[in-house]
Amino acid sequence: MSPLKSMLAAIAISFGTAAVAAPIATAQGTTEVIIDQGKIMRESAAGKDIQTKLQGIGQSIERELQPTATSLQNEGKQIETKAQGKTQQDILADQALTAELTAYARKAQQFEQRGQIVAQELALTERKAWNDFFVALRPVLKEVVDERGAQVMIDRSNTVYPDPSVDVSDAVISKLNAATPTISVVRQKLPTQPAQPAQ
Repeated sequence: MSPLKSMLAAIAISFGTAAVAAPIATAQGTTEVIIDQGKIMRESAAGKDIQTKLQGIGQSIERELQPTATSLQNEGKQIETKAQGKTQQDILADQALTAELTAYARKAQQFEQRGQIVAQELALTERKAWNDFFVALRPVLKEVVDERGAQVMIDRSNTVYPDPSVDVSDAVISKLNAATPTISVVRQKLPTQPAQPAQ
């Protein structure tokens, strides 16, 4: 369940309603409101702030990796030039070239592993940022529900016919902009693996 759906479920439970994440058979007298999660994430100041900061972190990671990538690319071209016209047997017989190829393969593997790590760190950073966003959003959703006298709040994606008159996304965005215009986004790091003791 997404963080938003978890919050909507909690809000629904607090009002004594049974379900949020599926189409609901409306009881007589029940007031429902609809929000568009995607719109709130895209158009709110906090959502835009997160997207800008994540983009900046991604660009920083690219700059961090670029020197090694360029070095490996140049080294690969040099080795390719040295190996040009040689058979596999010729290459294996050339100890210096073989050692160079082995060292290059090891560096390329290390770079690939580093790339996997920073990709995981970026995903972790994104997840943490949006979790913080939804934490900030929760009291805003509750405030809008209270103001509208609603018992149920549903995400637009879970409705068959979302009546525009009950869509409170703009009100949510306005209140979220006032309460939390920015979200702190800090690059997350994977835990450092302890060194294995020598056997």
